[in-house]
Amino acid sequence: MSTSTSDRTYLDAAERIFKHVAEKVDANISIRLWDGSFIPLGENATEQWHISISGPDVLGALLRRPTLESFLRHYAAGNIDFLGGDLIEFYEVLRSRGAKTRGVSSGRIKKRLDKWFLLKNAFPFLFVKESDLGLTHRYQGDHKGRIKAARDEKAFIQFHYDLSNEFYKLFLDPEMQYSCAYFSSWTEELAQAQQNKLDMICRKLQLQPGDRFLDIGCGWGGLLCHAAKEYQVIGHGVTLSQKQHDFAVAKVQRLGLADRVTIELRDYRELTGEYDKIASIGMYEHVGIANYTTYFTKLKSLLRERGILLNHGITRPAKRSKWQFSRLTPERRFILKYIFPGTELDHIGHTLSEIEACGFEVHDVEGWREHYALTTRLWCRRLEARKEEAIGLVGEERFRMWIAYLAGVSFAFQDGSLGVFQTVATKRGKKDLSNMPPTREHLYLKNT
Repeated sequence: MSTSTSDRTYLDAAERIFKHVAEKVDANISIRLWDGSFIPLGENATEQWHISISGPDVLGALLRRPTLESFLRHYAAGNIDFLGGDLIEFYEVLRSRGAKTRGVSSGRIKKRLDKWFLLKNAFPFLFVKESDLGLTHRYQGDHKGRIKAARDEKAFIQFHYDLSNEFYKLFLDPEMQYSCAYFSSWTEELAQAQQNKLDMICRKLQLQPGDRFLDIGCGWGGLLCHAAKEYQVIGHGVTLSQKQHDFAVAKVQRLGLADRVTIELRDYRELTGEYDKIASIGMYEHVGIANYTTYFTKLKSLLRERGILLNHGITRPAKRSKWQFSRLTPERRFILKYIFPGTELDHIGHTLSEIEACGFEVHDVEGWREHYALTTRLWCRRLEARKEEAIGLVGEERFRMWIAYLAGVSFAFQDGSLGVFQTVATKRGKKDLSNMPPTREHLYLKNT
């Protein structure tokens, strides 16, 4: 197949660009251009691990708008692909740099690039017309959700969770636990690690037969059913996801727990009554930092005196200033638009101060960051292993976005740019003792 003069111009320019990048980056991957030719990005790069680019219009779009969102949108459209293994493996190969740049920060590597050389060779691409990506999966409202009056909590939740119960079944454990598992060893199976998590939550809450137990954002009902079966509590759960609600109600009926477990499609702010124990697992990320006072005050109003709250959620490390902390990074912007609209991650220090200010006494804080790095890694690989089924359920565009999302957060937990904490607190009333156990023995020796 002959190559036109104009296409040869683009290919030659692309080759010069990537060869210059290779000199400075020394990565262990290659680039495959639209004519099938390979350009190694390092001395030890092979053709097995490569990024394919489908045409000059794609490279032009990335050069005009070199952002993470632009890159991932083209990946979702299939114009860019990562080949050689699954996305987790690919990123590990990409991170294992050659001798020239091993131990050198990404920022310093970028400074080595000759900007004028790159601009001169990028010039032909700047006028290539970008083809329509045809992408449809994006939250259409205010994805940031920082304005209280404009937040649509139900729309946020249903955008993420109401994709398809069958889709989530492809990569979650049998209990449909969509939060951090708890591994007793790093080789343990996901299903067992999720059972460990359910039981650890119940022990931290010191659940007893007959306890009135509330699960805020109860998901597919796994924790409620476990607490009712193993600890004989009277459980109630709420969710804003219609599909989660329907699945959980059917599960309660199937397990014969309808006399002990009830589940509502309801906003937590509408709840009334009094409970002995409350669990909030992977919920407060959806609330918004500006709404914490409302959130924790409401939970306090639902607890009896010295009742126990367990708050489990993803966090980010604190920064030197509020401006630095609140700045939207490219990764967060992508997740808000395409995966989790309306979410906002706090740092654990501020969360603890809010919990205390709302009338709780904090007793225990445990970080599970490395557990979530492994959990999300397993989710990503399980989903990728069932690629064709996933595409049949949600389409290739959403499948690719989810694979990129799960792989990205797995490495974010691994590197420490994301964390997850479980906080145990009691409702503080009179100046008295908390009645909490004197040691943590109850967390590791299950009562029989």
